[in-house]
Amino acid sequence: MLVGWGGNNGSTVTAALIANKHGLTWETKEGTRSANWYGSLTQSSTVRLGSGPTGEDVYVPLCDLLPMVSPDDLVVDGWDISSANLADAMARAKVLDWNLQQKLRPFMVNMKPRPSIYDPDFIAANQGSRADHVIRGSKWQQVEQLRQDIKDFKKSRDLDQVIMLWTASTERFCDVLPGLNDTADSLLAAIKANASEVSPSTLFAVAAILEGCTYINGSPQNTFVPGCLELAERHGAFIAGDDFKSGQTKLKSVLVDFLVSAGIKPVSIVSYNHLGNNDGKNLSSAKQFRSKEISKSNVVDDMVESNRILYAPGEKPDHCVVIKYVPYVGDSKRAMDEYTSEILMGGHNTLVVHNTCEDSLLASPIILDLALLAELCRRIQFRSLDEPGAGFCSFHPVLSLLSYLSKAPLVPPGTPVVNALAKQRACVENVLKACLGLQPENNMLLEHKLERPLMTGQAAPGTKGASKVNGLVGRPVQNGAVKA
Repeated sequence: MLVGWGGNNGSTVTAALIANKHGLTWETKEGTRSANWYGSLTQSSTVRLGSGPTGEDVYVPLCDLLPMVSPDDLVVDGWDISSANLADAMARAKVLDWNLQQKLRPFMVNMKPRPSIYDPDFIAANQGSRADHVIRGSKWQQVEQLRQDIKDFKKSRDLDQVIMLWTASTERFCDVLPGLNDTADSLLAAIKANASEVSPSTLFAVAAILEGCTYINGSPQNTFVPGCLELAERHGAFIAGDDFKSGQTKLKSVLVDFLVSAGIKPVSIVSYNHLGNNDGKNLSSAKQFRSKEISKSNVVDDMVESNRILYAPGEKPDHCVVIKYVPYVGDSKRAMDEYTSEILMGGHNTLVVHNTCEDSLLASPIILDLALLAELCRRIQFRSLDEPGAGFCSFHPVLSLLSYLSKAPLVPPGTPVVNALAKQRACVENVLKACLGLQPENNMLLEHKLERPLMTGQAAPGTKGASKVNGLVGRPVQNGAVKA
């Protein structure tokens, strides 16, 4: 269930699900195009399992590692403050080719969002013209309506579980105050008292948690106030976020990781963005932009903290983020970044990157991945071998496993935040491998570094012989043990 189903992201991901399910093709000026899931971690990336019989790398699609829900089996519903049906919302977004829209229209014209929560104190005033489809009543009555919507959807479509995801407009940050939202009980009491500082996104999160649904925050606002986190822990419901990590920020986490790990010191990072979709329109308001600025500005912190040779305690690069609304460019987001670094003997290195991307076409595969991986996490349990008699347990309610897909990863209290993209990707890969009993990838490739190359069935010096496990070469280690 998507909050903001009728927005650019909501209408685009729905269209992509339908187009892929039905194998749609359409004509463009470049020729015939067919539906795909490019940009999806689960559907379009591969994982190295190990070496084959002659030493070649063996790769499989990530979605084939474990039994994973097929995108074709997802059913979509949601809420929006605009009453437009999904076909009209898709046309309004101007993201997809017109010929594709015409083929999708019969599937989407009867899809209509449920009324949503509109609070003009939390989103930009320029969104008021869209708000013709809203839930009335007090905040607690709104939560009760959302809970009923979830129940109706789950029952009417005979669903195993419901995953909720916020892809609506960015809200301003809400205040975190003692007695208001600092504990689960105070948050519930504040909602029942109709406290004005409880945001719509927090109301959606509370409704999801009370119904046992996973809730994912795809925007940068502080939906998960302390009371909301405590409520999720109390009910054992998964939450994750914040803010989709799609283009510019993903590249930033790669570049800064590369520079710092190479012993080069970034001292200034300036990011300029302009876009013309409704997200850009909403972010033209200062309070909503501040939420986005915070999520974009913190993505390099753990990389800086990792190198005390380059940075003194508390030292950080100057980091400036600018976003401007330019209606003409529509969903085609333009990003320009300048990375200035100090190098040997007072020298400087400057990297300038220009990035043009269709915003919703990068975000939609991320929405899919978040839903599929969150569902998978509900089916994974683990235990510690160091604690005799310890039983199996589930992941912590804060799903930090999904950090690869989030600009400002939400992590359990006391847990270090990891923003480096390669580490985040390795986390996902290695957890899935662990479920298969496969070792994490170490990239040592020692079998290729021996003085005499180790071939299939050939024992390394001082070992008792190699063997094959599941078609992969088992490499001998100590005492004849074998690792695949």
